[in-house]
Amino acid sequence: MPATIVDSAIFQDLFSSDAMRRVWSDENRTQKYLDVERALAVVQGRLGLIPAEAAEEIVSHCLVDQIDMALLRQQTERIGYPVLGVVSQLNALCRDRLGEYCHWGATTQDITDTATVLQIREALALVEADLAGISSALAHLAREHRDTPVIGRSNLQQAIPVTFGYKVAGLLSAVERHRERLAQLKERVLVGEFAGAAGTLASLQTGAMETQAGLCAELGLKQPVIAWHTIRDNIAEVGAFLGLVGGTLGKLSMDVKLMMQTEVGEVFEPYHHGRGSSSTMPQKRNPIASCYIHAAISVVRQHAAALMDAMVADHERSTGPWEIEWIVLPETFCLIAGALKQSRLVLEGLQVDAAAMRRNIEMTDGLVMSEAVMMGLGPYLGRETAHDLVYDLCREALARKQPLLDLLAAHPDIQRHVDRPALQAMLDPANYLGQAGHMVDRVLATLR
Repeated sequence: MPATIVDSAIFQDLFSSDAMRRVWSDENRTQKYLDVERALAVVQGRLGLIPAEAAEEIVSHCLVDQIDMALLRQQTERIGYPVLGVVSQLNALCRDRLGEYCHWGATTQDITDTATVLQIREALALVEADLAGISSALAHLAREHRDTPVIGRSNLQQAIPVTFGYKVAGLLSAVERHRERLAQLKERVLVGEFAGAAGTLASLQTGAMETQAGLCAELGLKQPVIAWHTIRDNIAEVGAFLGLVGGTLGKLSMDVKLMMQTEVGEVFEPYHHGRGSSSTMPQKRNPIASCYIHAAISVVRQHAAALMDAMVADHERSTGPWEIEWIVLPETFCLIAGALKQSRLVLEGLQVDAAAMRRNIEMTDGLVMSEAVMMGLGPYLGRETAHDLVYDLCREALARKQPLLDLLAAHPDIQRHVDRPALQAMLDPANYLGQAGHMVDRVLATLR
């Protein structure tokens, strides 16, 4: 009976993905335990630390379909950890007591942590693929709308025109930094663990470091320079990274929600019949994907904080902080997978209404171009004088519901220096986009 949103038969594909759930499933986690035990047996058999016959026998049984999952559940509830149950079953599967060489010199946390790193590697590959897809979709929108004017907003008020390509390119720049962060953190995070009871590998009198190096090489992981049983910055960094990714996806969803408002109508999530409809208001088209993104990334952010709590571990093997990771790491990845999936859905099918963008710029009859006018008049009147004069004329335009151009052209202090066509040029949004297009080009030039 699934009880969480990521496992719900109804909600699971809105908040997560099948691929990410498989990574963090009981079956895949248990297989990762077996992968580590298999690699350990291979390396120790090669080094002569255990009999070659034992290594071969252990390897032949390191398959999750040979594990009794119901029995493993009972063993885990009794012992408190699943690894010993896996080792016990693996031992029993081997002939002639050769299974006694399984788990040679290892401790439960060695297997658990290394298996978790293997799961993280698989999970990060899924995140990486989605970030690449999101980057591609954003780049397409940035190119297509490089010069499409849209009103910029400050404190939810109309500010000055920018371009939609510029708006999208800002998000794209963040996604590209996330891809760079991901490449960098792999070097610190994809590291194995084989250190024994208190991290010193005292359990192996010979071949200890050779076993550690060989195990990590066999699994395609880096060798640790020292045990990290209770030094958990690597796992916390993964959480922080996912929190940062979620923040960018949240920014995307927030802007889409605001731009989908009936009174704004500048962009829309992809249309599918019935999606976003109301049970009582047939006209509604709700920003459904953006709502799910917002909810998911909010929980991811809290989970990132929990993983930092897990860093506060006691001595060489901890009493509780470690288990925080078991609770929140799978859900963090599952929720970010859902947010990434919904973000790709939004971006790859985003409907952009350039005419509505232009209409919203023009709805104030020129007021949003007041800075352009102030800067245009500055050389003639002085910047501060121009500011105060344009400010007063903006107030008058609002009170009289009159176009700003008419008031500017009629003012004697302005008439002496600038004619109506020049003022009209100052009020043209296309003439006041600054370096927006150049900045879009610079972001696009950085793409991987």
